[in-house]
Amino acid sequence: MTTLFFATDVHGSDICWNKFINAGKFYNADVIILGGDMTGKAIVPIVHNGNNTYRTTLLQQDSILHGEEEVQAMIKKIKSRGYYPYKTTPDEISELTAAPEKVTALFKSEVLKTAQRWMEYADEKLKDTHIRCFVAPGNDDTFELDGLIQASRHIILAEGRVVDLDDHHQMISSGWSNPTPWHTYREENEDGLLVRYETMAGKLKNPRTAVFNFHVPPYASTLDDAPELSADLRPKFAGNSLVPVGSKSGRAVIQKYQPLLGLFGHIHESKGAVRIGKTQCINPGSMYEQGVLLGALIQLEKGRVKNYIFTNG
Repeated sequence: MTTLFFATDVHGSDICWNKFINAGKFYNADVIILGGDMTGKAIVPIVHNGNNTYRTTLLQQDSILHGEEEVQAMIKKIKSRGYYPYKTTPDEISELTAAPEKVTALFKSEVLKTAQRWMEYADEKLKDTHIRCFVAPGNDDTFELDGLIQASRHIILAEGRVVDLDDHHQMISSGWSNPTPWHTYREENEDGLLVRYETMAGKLKNPRTAVFNFHVPPYASTLDDAPELSADLRPKFAGNSLVPVGSKSGRAVIQKYQPLLGLFGHIHESKGAVRIGKTQCINPGSMYEQGVLLGALIQLEKGRVKNYIFTNG
């Protein structure tokens, strides 16, 4: 029997990444899998005011920080919530405001610095263990992350590959998504996704006993229900109108191959488990901004899902 721990969409949260890396030992899992979207959403400036004080705004709450001890406490809080703290000055803020390309470069730099630190943490925690760790970057993740993952000693870049989980089960993975309103890094149309999925599925020894680890959930599965957006990307009807936004190609390959298990993310609020034909499909959801790691612990036994439970911690 092989025990998997699956989580997804940690979006820059230090505390969620650390929990993910330690989940293998905590849950006695053989394999841990991250389903994409490692990248945080924004930089949070910590602006020097003079007289050893700083000001910052986190989640619409303004703070005045007095001294380095309060600054470091705020930096830790910002990192735990999935944002990138950046100590700066009013003059630099003016320069960045006038040059959006510098903001983009700074954001990417902070993303990669954080990812490098995460790889070092994982290598330290996973050494001398039997636990294997697979990561497939998601649509929000810049391509430069792939090189950092490949350089890790204990994390395996799963994107586009067929990997053996044990003697009876293989896994294919992709963090790409169908188009989103935000035009993120790894997006393509449904035809492109279908080619991507079929190329991997065609290399499987036995698709019926395989795991399909796709970042975007299958269309109209209830695992892909997201708030309907207006033209200016605001939720309609206070977020109470939900529409399916998943991949039709993803659903098509699941219906065609009927793998044992489908692992999905992308839509944070659509935590759940459903069956599509013979395939058990799971989206554990995400609560990264609260520093809570949602996951799924799954036991595979010779071509069947013996059991699964959702985790919250």
